[in-house]
Amino acid sequence: MVFNSDIFLFVFFPVVFILFWSFKAKQARYVILTVSSYVFYGYWDWRFCWLLFISSMISFFTAILVDGSPTRRRRLAWMTASIVIDLTILGFFKYYNFFTSNIYSLFTSSAPPLLRVVLPVGISFYTFHTISYIVDVTQGKVRATRNLFEYLTYVSLFSQLVAGPIVRFRQIEEDLERIDHPPKEEQVAVGIGFFVVGLIKKCVIADSIAKEIDPMLAAYTSMSVAGAWAAALGYTFQLYYDFSGYSDMAIGLGHLFGIRIPQNFDSPYQATGIRDFWRRWHISLSSWLRDYLYIGLGGNRRGEVRTNLNLMLTMLLGGLWHGASWTFVAWGAYHGVLLTCDRAYEQFWARVPVAIRRSVTFLLVIFGWVLFRSATFEMARVWLWKMFGSATLSGGVTAPLLFWVVLCLPLVNLLKDTWYFQFPTTRRWAVAYALAFFVAYLFMNGAKTVFLYYQF
Repeated sequence: MVFNSDIFLFVFFPVVFILFWSFKAKQARYVILTVSSYVFYGYWDWRFCWLLFISSMISFFTAILVDGSPTRRRRLAWMTASIVIDLTILGFFKYYNFFTSNIYSLFTSSAPPLLRVVLPVGISFYTFHTISYIVDVTQGKVRATRNLFEYLTYVSLFSQLVAGPIVRFRQIEEDLERIDHPPKEEQVAVGIGFFVVGLIKKCVIADSIAKEIDPMLAAYTSMSVAGAWAAALGYTFQLYYDFSGYSDMAIGLGHLFGIRIPQNFDSPYQATGIRDFWRRWHISLSSWLRDYLYIGLGGNRRGEVRTNLNLMLTMLLGGLWHGASWTFVAWGAYHGVLLTCDRAYEQFWARVPVAIRRSVTFLLVIFGWVLFRSATFEMARVWLWKMFGSATLSGGVTAPLLFWVVLCLPLVNLLKDTWYFQFPTTRRWAVAYALAFFVAYLFMNGAKTVFLYYQF
C-alpha cells in the first residue's frame, strides 16, 4: 500500500483515523496503530509480517534482558546477540544473492546456490529501528519498555515503516507515553499541511519528471549532451521531491496521530559543502550512521588517518545499505572521498564565496546521483561521458522536462524545507489545503506509483 493510492486515501487512513480517536485508552490506541500498521505492511505480502513481528519480538525481549543485566559484560552480550540476529536476517534477504553471484563469478565450483529471495519492503528501515533501540537501552539512553504494544507501535508505525524517516525510540517515547491525550488543533493542521505538501511533491513534481526521464534513461546510449544533463538534473530533482515528499507525508501522518516524527530534510541542495549536504539530506540515516557506526568505529578520536578510514567505511556501508549493487558501493566510496577532502581543505573552502561553494557542491552531488541511478558501471560511464561532450550537443529533451528543470532549479535553491513552513488553522487555510489536495489528486489520476526509497 502506498500513500498516493485510493485505497489508502479513502479507505485505510479514514478508518484508522476514526478508530484511533474513537478510543481514549492508551493501550487501545497502541493496539489500533499496531494492527493497522501490520495491515498496511501485509497489503504487499502478508508473509513478511511474520518477519517484522519476529524481529520486533527479539529486540523487545532482549532489551528487557539488557535492562535487567547486573554487569556491563552481560548487557553487551545480549546487545550483540540481538544485533547479530537482526543483521543476519537483513543480510540474507537483501544481500545473499548479491554476494553469492559475486562468489560464483570467481569460484564457480564452490559457490553456494542462488535462491529466489524476495526483498521485504522496508526491511532496512525497521532493522535500523530495532538496532538503535537495543543499543540505546544498552548505553542507558532509554529504559526498555515493558509494554509490548507500545514497542510494536514504534517499530511498525505505518507512516514511516517502509521508507523512514529512521526514528529512534527515545525521539518519540514522550509522544507514545502521551498517546491517550486528546488531539490538538494546531497539530492536526501541521499534519494535514505536511501530508498535502508531500503529496504535491510526489504526484505533481517527482512523478511528472519520472515520466520524462525514465524513457531517456532506458535508451541512455542515444542521449545527447543536453539530454544527458537534463536527465541528470531531472533525476536529481525527482529523487529529492520523491523522497522528501514521502518524508513530509510520514511526518504529517505522525502528527495526525499525536506523534512528532523528526525532520529528515533541510534544503539539501543549498549545502555549501559535502559535510553540509549530509547534515541536510536524509538526516535520519546520516545521523544514524554517524552515531551508531562512525562513532562506534572510533570517530575522529584516533588521528587523521583513522578518521578518514572511519569515514570511508561508514560511507561504503551506507552505500551498500541502499542496495545490493556495486554501483551503490561506489557511490558510497565517492561520497567518502568527498567527505575526506572536505575535512582536509576545510579552511581553504571556508574562504571561497558562498555562491561558488553551493554551485560546486551541487555539481558534485549531481555526478554522484548519476552513479546512484545507473544500473551498471557501463551505464554510469556512458551517461557521464555524454555529459562531457561525447555525443551530439542537442536534441532529445522534451518540453515538459525542460519546464520542470527550469522550475526546480530556483525552487530548491530559494525555498526552505517544509519543516519551516507555518500551517495555520483558520478556515481560509482549510480551503487552501483542500484545493492543494485536489490538484495533487488530479496528477495522481489513479496511478499509485511507488516511492523510490521503497526499494531500499
